[in-house]
Amino acid sequence: MARLEHVNVTVGDVDATAGLLVRLFGWHVRWQGPSIHGGRSVHVGTEDQYLALYSGAEGVSLGRMDTHGQRGGLNHIGLVVDDLEAAERAVYAEGLTPTAHADYEPGRRFYFWSREGVEYEVVSYR
Repeated sequence: MARLEHVNVTVGDVDATAGLLVRLFGWHVRWQGPSIHGGRSVHVGTEDQYLALYSGAEGVSLGRMDTHGQRGGLNHIGLVVDDLEAAERAVYAEGLTPTAHADYEPGRRFYFWSREGVEYEVVSYR
């Protein structure tokens, strides 16, 4: 049996994105430092699961991350929380807008877009 350890996502500002995820989900920065192609990475999450946030070298355009409809592109990142209402309040407090609320088996959920253009699904199975 396999388990997901991490997802690596390219963002424009690794520190801002890591800060957002720490504030929203109570995670911590596990590692940060230089990365491939002169870029920088920050790993944020828990001891056994994390998001690897990557940003290219300064002045290097990474292009727009428009993955809807793009074959093989990132659709969204799904995160499980214990308290969906508290998570939604935290998203609003960051000035972001929760959307696409749904309640179907096996859980309740909503989605939001970060300022970096990454879509997150927040789900609770309680």
